[in-house]
Order: sequence, then structure tokens, then C-alpha cells
Amino acid sequence: MYVYDDFDRDFLAERNRQFRAQVERRLSGALTEEEFRPLRLMNGLYLQLHAYMLRVAIPYGTLNPVQMHKLADVGERWDRGYGHFTTRQNIQFNWPQLVDVPDMLDALAEVGLHAIQTSGNTIRNVTADHFAGAAADEIADPRPWAELIRQWSTDHPEFQFLPRKFKIAVTGAPNDRAVTRAHDIGLRMVRRDGETGFELIVGGGLGRTPMIGKVIRDFLPTGDLLPYLEAIVATYNLLGRRDNKFKARIKITVHENGIDRVRELVEARFAETRAEFDADAMAAHFAHIAAQFAPPALRAADPAPLDTARAADPIFRAWADTNLHPHRDPSHAIVTISLKAHGETPGDATSEQMRAIADLAETYGYGEIRISHEQNVILPHVARADLPALHATLRRYGLATANVGLVSDIIACPGMDYCALATARSIPIAQDIALHFERLKLEHDIGPLKIKISGCINACGHHHVGHIGILGLDRAGVETYQITLGGDGSEDATLGERTGPGFSAEKIIPAIERILRSYLDLRQSREESFLAAYRRLGAAPFKAALYHEEKADAA
Repeated sequence: MYVYDDFDRDFLAERNRQFRAQVERRLSGALTEEEFRPLRLMNGLYLQLHAYMLRVAIPYGTLNPVQMHKLADVGERWDRGYGHFTTRQNIQFNWPQLVDVPDMLDALAEVGLHAIQTSGNTIRNVTADHFAGAAADEIADPRPWAELIRQWSTDHPEFQFLPRKFKIAVTGAPNDRAVTRAHDIGLRMVRRDGETGFELIVGGGLGRTPMIGKVIRDFLPTGDLLPYLEAIVATYNLLGRRDNKFKARIKITVHENGIDRVRELVEARFAETRAEFDADAMAAHFAHIAAQFAPPALRAADPAPLDTARAADPIFRAWADTNLHPHRDPSHAIVTISLKAHGETPGDATSEQMRAIADLAETYGYGEIRISHEQNVILPHVARADLPALHATLRRYGLATANVGLVSDIIACPGMDYCALATARSIPIAQDIALHFERLKLEHDIGPLKIKISGCINACGHHHVGHIGILGLDRAGVETYQITLGGDGSEDATLGERTGPGFSAEKIIPAIERILRSYLDLRQSREESFLAAYRRLGAAPFKAALYHEEKADAA
């Protein structure tokens, strides 16, 4: 992974020094909260319902064990002994004292972590496929390109005050695990005539006006990436609306002007920016970055311990069936560590658990860790022979839940328990769903399913692209939950269809059960997933099951 050099370290130190002075001015009363607000947001510090929240960037979801240990230390020393991993592959500390934030940032800087551009109308943390550098279906590791974008976008003088926040995601595989079509810019690595390049997607996004992005270039040579991104963001910076923040995202810009007009403007700007970039210098710099992402030297190992454990231990076998993914090297596996133990807060990890993960990555995972946008942790390289020992340690720390991709592997935003913008709770609903289906013992029978929950229309829980999406809203002072069906964040990205009237907090769990029991009755076989059945049958039978009982009660 990329290692910061003296320039990077000096940059962070100076940035943190400036913010320390700003915090001191706020604490002394020299700055009001309103005056302090833009300064803290530039450094990832939010004011939520009950306390400040510090959002720390995990660029393209990649960590090493030293960094994970530092996150554990920060959570233990200055928070309440845990951190919350988010759908932007960041980590949030929900309870810091303002006076401590400069010390937190200095501690993070010791290991090359920071909170720059995790907020504000600027280019946010670049996200990537959480299996990057390991997946069997990968065309190329996208992380060197994500790092190049991070360096280009950090403190970019033209793009610090965009019309609205701006999010970029990149994947190096045809199977899209980065939800690229729901980003302001999505980058998908593709091959054409033996050359590797990018398919560029613009104008995606969720929130109050969800849209699937449109292809602006079906093939862009890798050497043209930065000048083309510069052209897109510069065009948006001029064309994007600033009169209404609800219409300021690039998705509205594309919608109002049309993709053809936007493409015309971007291509004209690209003709200029391409000449401004030194192609040879950029290629040399990228080669320097790429060298730091060289894959580990994987060791050969006898898989006998794995075979023995699978045969002898049903608990291990269930975990292996759900939490492992094919690696490009058949003697290894990609391990997803679920942060969705039944009844726990999705995405939360205690400092003790973070230290355990760091140590496991060091012992079994070649020192590499990934954070997924689905709020789980990944060890991308683990020898199959080591999986039983790894699993045994995960069990000791409550990290061996065998539910990845199942009902209880729920994405949930913080909701009204933390967020000042939320209009309903998300976390308790996610916890109740997980516990409910665990009690019914239906989770594994239902099979692959993505449930996503948001506590307001800003859609931080990505509910629009959930197979089952749940949106919490305030209706006359009552928390009400709308359901969408058929959403998908993959390469076949689709927005879910709203079913109809919402449900109270007391009725949302039975409503989800009715949907899933109807699926079990309607599917053609166990191999037909919920999403496949929905696409085959449409919404009608699920709506009928969902609202039949409501009508009966009303009668």
C-alpha cells in the first residue's frame, strides 16, 4: 500500500497545526460555532445530535495493521472504546471532546491517517472495490489509480468549493462491488483490443433524487484519466447550480442539461486540460505509486486443515460458506469479517476487536486490511490452510458471524441515534431485523439478500439500491418506514421501486417477514435469489403479500 513520504507528512503536520489553532480560538470564544463550522468541516469534524463526530478517511478502504491499531487506540483514549465504519469506507468516532480533536489528528497523522475532505463541498474520500488486488475476476488493481486521484484531488485549488459534495468510486473488476453507477463519477476498468482503460460514468447518486449514472466515455486510455477527471469536475464547477443545494449535485446537472450536452462540454474542456498535463511525468509518478501496491508473495500451503475443519465443524463450515470469496490464487481466500453480529450496531467495532483484526492481518493476512462500503472488514489474502485458526480467533472476539450477504448483513446509517439530519432511527430497526430472522432460523434458507436502511432522505444507508430498502421518515411526529424492492448496486445497478404506504416501527419487521415468506413460496428453487425472483415476477405478488394483512386489519 502507499506509504506517505516527507512531503505528505509535512503537509499533514501543517494542516493539523492550523486546525489546532482554530480549535483554540473556538474554545476561547474568539470564534462562534457558525464561524467555526466551515473550518471544522474542512477537517472532518461534524456537530451531531449529542456531540462532535470526527470522520477519518480510509482511502480506497485500505489499511495496514499499524493503522488499525492506531484507530483502536484513538477510540479507546478519546472516544468510548469503539469506532463506526461507514459506507464511504471511512471510520467515525462519535463522542470526541472538541479540546481533544487536535491530539486525535496528530495521533492519526503518525500512521498516515487524516480527516481531510471527509466533509464539505469538495471531492470526498475515493472509494474502491474492497476485494481490490485479490479478486479472481479482477482486470487490474484499481487502488493505484484511486491513490493517484486522491493526490490530485487533495486541496485541489479549483475544487475546494464545488456546488456540492463530490464522490468518486473505482473498480477493477467486471463484477461491480463499488456501486460505481451511484456515484458522481464511477470508474470501471475495462479491456479493449488488449489495452486497459476506463469506462467513465457520471451523474449517479442517491439521496432525495436518486439517479443511476450515465456513461460519458465507454473507453478512456489510462494515461488520460486525470485530465479527463479535471475536465468533468471543472465543467460541473461552472455548470452546476448554486441557487438550490437540493439541485446542486452533478446528477441534476446531467439531468437538466442532458448527457450529450455535458459530454460535449467535457470533451471541449478535456482538449485543453490534456495539454496542461505532462504525460511523461504523470506516467512516471503513477509507476512510483503502482510499485507500492505490488501484491504480496503468497506462500504455498497444504489445504488439508481447511478440508478437515469443514468436515468436522458445522460452525466453521457455515462461516466458510458465507464469509469466503474466491482469490486469484486458488490456495488462498478472501475473508470478510462481519461487523453485523445479530443484535449489534452494523459497522461498529470495539477497540479490542480492531486490535484483534490488526493482529490477525499481521499473522495470517500479509499485513493487509480492507474496509468495505457494506460496513465489514476484509482480509484480502489468507492461505486456506490458515482459515481454521483464523476462525477460532475471530470467534473469541465475537467476529465470526456467518452472515455475509444474508438477511442480517444490513447496511444502516447512524440514523436518529446520532445524526442531526435523521428523521427516524435506523440502528434499532437493523438490530431487530437481524434478531428476528435469527430466531426464525430462516436466514440461510432465504439466501443472498441485501437489506439497506436509511434514517432520512439523504440515503446514507444506500436504501435505493437494496434488494429490500427501508427509508425512515417522520410523518406527523411518528417514525414511518417506507419499503422499496428490487434495487441493486452491482454492474446491473437499478433503483428500488417503492411499494406503497409506510409502516410504523412496530409493524416494519412483520412487513419484511411477509415479503420474505412470499419469496420462499414463489421462488422456483433454492438457487433463485430474492432479486432474481423479483425480476422474474415483478412487484405485484410481493405488494399483495405486504399489504394483505394491513387491509385485513383495517377491515
